[in-house]
Amino acid sequence: MSLRISVIIPTINEAACIARSVSSAWEANADEVIVVDGGSVDDTAALAAGSGATVLQGPPGRGVQQNLGASQAIGDILWFLHADNWLSPAAGQQVRDCLQRDEVLGGAFRQHIDAQGSLYRLLEWGNATRVRWRGLPYGDQALFMRRQTFCQLGGFPEVKLMEDLLLMRSFRRLSFPVLLPGPVYVHPRRWRRHGVIRQTINNWLLLGANALGISPDRLSQYYKQHSD
Repeated sequence: MSLRISVIIPTINEAACIARSVSSAWEANADEVIVVDGGSVDDTAALAAGSGATVLQGPPGRGVQQNLGASQAIGDILWFLHADNWLSPAAGQQVRDCLQRDEVLGGAFRQHIDAQGSLYRLLEWGNATRVRWRGLPYGDQALFMRRQTFCQLGGFPEVKLMEDLLLMRSFRRLSFPVLLPGPVYVHPRRWRRHGVIRQTINNWLLLGANALGISPDRLSQYYKQHSD
C-alpha cells in the first residue's frame, strides 16, 4: 500500500511564489496540499486555492502554522515546504521509496538555489554536508517525516524563530535523517537582498547566540532587523 503524502506550506504574503510551490507539490505526486495562511493581505490564499490547495487560516508563525496543517492532514507522511521553495517531480517518489524502510523516520533534501554563482553552489554543498555529518537539516530543505514520528515529537515548537532546528534536534535523538537528492529548489531572495556572505554571517550569529542560551523568541527581533 502506497504511503499518502500531505504537503504543508505556511504562508504570509507569498503571492509571488505560492502558485509555483503548490503546483510543484502536485507534480511530485502529493496526495494533499495544505496551505496555512497566517494573515496575508495579498492574494496568497486565493492563488493557493486556485492551484488546488486546501487553505487554512491561522495565527502567524511557521511553527504554529505547520502544526495546524499537520493536525488537519490525511497523510501518512508530513512534508513541510516553504512557500519560496518548490519540489522536483521525482521528489515524491524519493520520499515514498526511502520510507519503505522501517528504520527511516524522515529526512530532507539537497537544495538547488535558483541563481548562478559559485557562492550559491558552496552554500548548497555546506547545507548538504551539515545534514550528512550533523543530522540537522533546516526548513528550506523540505523536511518530511512519518506522521507518528511528528506526533511523538510533539510537532514544531511554537516559537518565533528556529522551529525547524529545534524540531530536528529532537528528531535526531530518535533517528538520523536521510538526505535525498531531490533537489528542492530555493528562491535566492534572502541572499540577493543582503548578499550571500552577509546573510550567511547573520545566520551563523543567530545559531551561535542560540547555542549560548538566547531564546528563539528574543533572537527573532534581530532576525527581523537583519533579514527582512
